[in-house]
Amino acid sequence: IYPPKDWLVGSLLPSDFNPAIIQKILNELSPENVRIFWESKKFEGLTDKVEPWYGTAYSIEKVSSSKIQAWMSSAANENLHLPAPNVFIPKDLSIKNAQEEVKFPVLLRKSSYSKLWYKPDIVFSTPKAYVKIDFNCPHAGNSPETEVLGDLFARLLLDYLNEYAYYAQVAGLLYGISHTDSGFEVTLVGYNHKLRILLETIIDKIVKFEVKPDRFSVIKEMEIKDYQNFKFQQPYQQAMYYCSLILKDQTRPWVERLDVLPRLNVEDLTNFAPMMLSQAFLECYIAGNIEREEAESMVQHVEDVFFKGPNPICRPLFPSQFLTNRVVKLERGMNYCYSKEGLNPSDENSALVHYIQVHQDDFILNVKLQLFALVAKQPAFHQLRSVEQLGYITVLMQRNDSGICGVQFIIQSTVKGPAHIDSRVEAFLKMFENKLYEMTNDEFKSNVNALIDMKLEKHKNLREESRFYWREITDGTLKFDRREAEVAALKKLTQQELIEFFNENVKVGATRKKTLSVRVHGNQHLAEYHSQKSESVQPNTIQINDIFSFRRSQPLYGSFRGGIGHVKL
Repeated sequence: IYPPKDWLVGSLLPSDFNPAIIQKILNELSPENVRIFWESKKFEGLTDKVEPWYGTAYSIEKVSSSKIQAWMSSAANENLHLPAPNVFIPKDLSIKNAQEEVKFPVLLRKSSYSKLWYKPDIVFSTPKAYVKIDFNCPHAGNSPETEVLGDLFARLLLDYLNEYAYYAQVAGLLYGISHTDSGFEVTLVGYNHKLRILLETIIDKIVKFEVKPDRFSVIKEMEIKDYQNFKFQQPYQQAMYYCSLILKDQTRPWVERLDVLPRLNVEDLTNFAPMMLSQAFLECYIAGNIEREEAESMVQHVEDVFFKGPNPICRPLFPSQFLTNRVVKLERGMNYCYSKEGLNPSDENSALVHYIQVHQDDFILNVKLQLFALVAKQPAFHQLRSVEQLGYITVLMQRNDSGICGVQFIIQSTVKGPAHIDSRVEAFLKMFENKLYEMTNDEFKSNVNALIDMKLEKHKNLREESRFYWREITDGTLKFDRREAEVAALKKLTQQELIEFFNENVKVGATRKKTLSVRVHGNQHLAEYHSQKSESVQPNTIQINDIFSFRRSQPLYGSFRGGIGHVKL
């Protein structure tokens, strides 16, 4: 279709301007040339043709010129007009000079109402910006009811913003509203020139939030279906969910939310919204083609709307109300096991998550864990999937829960039950010991260099860079130089240090090792599930029967978030 010089361009760029061709097309857009496709259940049994591919029933009917004339004469002209001018279309696409070379985000502004992290673009040179505002609202997640109402609030808010979605999207601006454990997040990304207008539009919708009964019913029904569909998730997803529920403090099961959801009504959400917003702290991140004064002005505007005036919508948080991320600290030398019947009785698949908890965020320990995962990943896949054929889904991957690091095997199988798979994971780790000990110096260096190359890979765009830094902010770790520091640690790492790390934290029977096995049993392996209940517990093993009783009885790691952090003001 195109000559070689235009292969990359294709049809994206217009060629010669030809008014005659454009007018010819416009002349064809007349009522007499209309073709209408009408799909409806009303036509069932009234059609006379069937298309040969899918067997769809249809009819073709000629529209008479008299009918077209009748339509034209009765058309309502007042509602047929060109769209209003799109206020989001950028006019200024200039690249702003960063006032200083800021390699990592800086804490630009802090008040009792908010924090502003700022990162000017010195890499991508595009007229774009990224804005994230996390509304931390203590009243948003203190019960199953408030969790569900918070989710309904975020979904309805996004629904109400639909009138702006098309105009923003065609102007290169995207936005999102997402429910969080402690409130909701607002995200904006795109051309910076009119991004402030979109932000103010969203803030105005939040302030003037009201519950429309018709939309509430629709959104509520969608949310009920989402919770009901949880039982149809794949077993490995269920196992990962239970693992998170065991490890993460203050998390609640989906069944509690589904239990309260049908009873909630318009009045409940009407009362909840102002209560949720009555106390808040805003964690903000602004990056890209934006000067620091603009970034500060944006946050100041949001503060003024919510916290200022004679009757402010929000009050600042008390020191005791700041959000923390607490994770259960498993005991060294112990194996924990949680078994559960699969939620879908017709699913033959069983699943295992075999999680090894290692340490709280630390550059040197991080790279040892990462290097182990890199070296073991392919042998684990080869042995457990290709050789033993335990299951199509066989993964070895790192796990990070708010700065608490570990590694996990995720396996889903129809051929073997979770207990057997668990034993095969341990057999693999015993076999892997020899591979690790026999690794040559050249192989070790090759793996180290591969991991260094992965860490030094540059962010592809502003959004990817911002997500990396935002994770540091939400976890509370604030180690924005993580990649550089971990590369430096890798360059000093020796093979003996990796072996010692494995022997202390991962090796079967290691005195420091902390293991959690989450087993989900499909309908092929229910006998194994029931027989386990009567079996005696192995030494150094704790059977978890009630997740919440277990969680309440365990010590927790300290939270990076809500603490002093790593950055000095």
